[in-house]
Amino acid sequence: MAIDYKTGLGVVLPLALALPLNAFGLEFKGYGRIGSGGATSGGTQQCFQLPGAPMKYRLGNECETYWELELDQDLYRGDDGTVLRVGGMVSLYDSYNHFPTFTGDDGRVRLPQAWAGWQSPLFNGGTLWAGRRYYKRHDIHIGDFYYWNPSGEGVGIEDVRIGEHLYSYSITREDNTEQKDKATRHDFNVGDFQVNTNGFIELGASYIQKPGQVEGSHSGWSLTAEHNQEKFFGGQNRFVVQYGEGPGIGLGQTGDLTASSNTRTWRVIESPRWQITDNFGGQLMALAQKTKAPNDQGLLWTSFGVRPSYAFTEQFKLLAEYGHDQIRPDAGGTRKLDKFTIAPTWAIGGKGFLSRPEVRLYYTYAKWNRAAQLAADDGTALSETGAYGSALHGSNVGVQLETWW
Repeated sequence: MAIDYKTGLGVVLPLALALPLNAFGLEFKGYGRIGSGGATSGGTQQCFQLPGAPMKYRLGNECETYWELELDQDLYRGDDGTVLRVGGMVSLYDSYNHFPTFTGDDGRVRLPQAWAGWQSPLFNGGTLWAGRRYYKRHDIHIGDFYYWNPSGEGVGIEDVRIGEHLYSYSITREDNTEQKDKATRHDFNVGDFQVNTNGFIELGASYIQKPGQVEGSHSGWSLTAEHNQEKFFGGQNRFVVQYGEGPGIGLGQTGDLTASSNTRTWRVIESPRWQITDNFGGQLMALAQKTKAPNDQGLLWTSFGVRPSYAFTEQFKLLAEYGHDQIRPDAGGTRKLDKFTIAPTWAIGGKGFLSRPEVRLYYTYAKWNRAAQLAADDGTALSETGAYGSALHGSNVGVQLETWW
């Protein structure tokens, strides 16, 4: 979860398997969260997310059990640097509202990754790959927001060094297994531009071909530029600018295939992550995204969130998180959501902001306005048919384990 802050299932199993697996060139990685929560008004926990916003602030605001289990195996390693590798991942999802079965409407098992790669000196250390994979994903951890995500099923060549820079190209057919309408997408990426001390720029371009089988579809494109400042107060800082037209409004992934070139989106993100002392870390995100579209279908989404973390001892942290989302559509009222969480945490993995595993007790409070309530889907937290009825505020309590390795 760029840096991919995902991955983890437990502590004992990875430690037990690490030595023999690595000895055979097999890597076992993963991510996991599991917990239980409830609405203080009664009933199962419901998560707070503003209608129309593609993310929510996560702490104390996740309503599911989720695991990712990944295995990568080197089939061959040559003295010249040649490596043949295969990889796969299974993911398991289940909502909080019933006993975990990972089946039915509230649960699923997927195979989000299954691929093979050939790394070779012929490509200056780059890798030729084919299959379905998570590819060059960039995200903001506190919102699990994948703002740049050219993952998909297809083929590509990755991180070929030419001069001082790394070049990549992929052609994919789908972003994920649940995507109904498929379109061919071309992604070109160049990175490792050092522009200042510990500062690097990465550039990307996507082109989405018009799919003939989708009525009313169009082609589209998008551009992304990211400045990544390493060693920023013990962490890093990202500044991102993105622009897309037509189906390129997905900004690094496939957007609405029926969107014409008159539909345009730009996005700006600023996100520092810090670890100022061994005890004090955190992350902040500030975002603005504007979509211009015909027939008053455009909107302006703004978001601000921060999660500080302070470790009082080797195994006790206090986490807090505040998030504000606002959507101002061209037609209709402005929607607003504010969410706050406090979470005393057993820090099994250490003091750092990104150290895992963690076991958290949490209390989450949120408030929203009438426009957000009217736009919410039936049965969701902000709707009148959700856990909080006609109220414009609500709270949850719960416990959660999150881990990665």
